Amino acid sequence: MTKILVSGLINIETTLQVEGFPIGYMPVRYPFNGVNSTVSGVGYNVSKALHTLGDEVNFLSIIGNDFAGKVVCETMAVLGVSDQYIFPGIERTAQSVILYDKDGRRQINVDLKDIQATAYPERMFARALPSTSLAVLCNINFSRPFLSRARQAGILVATDVHTISSLDDEYNRDFMQAADILFMSDESLPCSPEEWARRVQERYGNEIIVIGLGAKGALLSVRLDHTFQRFPAVQTRPIVNTIGAGDALFSCFIHFYDKTRDPNESLRKAMIFASWKIGEAGAADGFLTEPELENLVRSGRSYHE
Repeated sequence: MTKILVSGLINIETTLQVEGFPIGYMPVRYPFNGVNSTVSGVGYNVSKALHTLGDEVNFLSIIGNDFAGKVVCETMAVLGVSDQYIFPGIERTAQSVILYDKDGRRQINVDLKDIQATAYPERMFARALPSTSLAVLCNINFSRPFLSRARQAGILVATDVHTISSLDDEYNRDFMQAADILFMSDESLPCSPEEWARRVQERYGNEIIVIGLGAKGALLSVRLDHTFQRFPAVQTRPIVNTIGAGDALFSCFIHFYDKTRDPNESLRKAMIFASWKIGEAGAADGFLTEPELENLVRSGRSYHE
């Protein structure tokens, strides 16, 4: 059976519900049921979403030799995703704190510890690569050496560079150049999403570009068709927290594209998948199985915002 390889961050995430932004000073607050800690991180979110949708995943990441690292491994065992490619190569596991309000706005605070200066073992990557149908290489430093290796092996590469504003972005340039499937957000774009997608494809030749437009939906650009298509946002249930919406959109698109090679249908279903996901507070919560998603699609319960 083919697998999807995912290389990316895993961390302990704490979410804190606040009344609104900006946050006024108070010496003590008691947000009952408003503080929660879970395992998260882009790599973990993508792996969990793909696993929930029914894919077999080889998940590569780096954790610490600490209590939080043990929690990560225990959580993955419960989930049913192997930790054989999780490398305990740093002293302390990465952590994040996310503040969110009742309108779904959020502030993300990420402490990567020593991950950005730590290499992932080449031998472990080489062991995970065979039988891989698609490689999701998240834009974290330890994934960088794998970009050329996956391309040389003839494996499709997908990545999400999140918020970006320059074609020559020093940190993300390698990822943009290697990606067959490239996702990003419109939050900091210097021009219209359509113009930006055109510029990116002219520079890097990506086969597929998806730009998340937040409440306005998403833009799909397919190089083969020379097309730009906007997909309006949908809503399937009340929004609790928008954190992780982009990871959910990316994951579901990858799941269906790996099966069908149909970018339009893959994005349509991914929009519904992501809409359902943001009805939960945590970035790694709220994922549907494929049968649940297909039932939701058939039910017509999603509607344009």
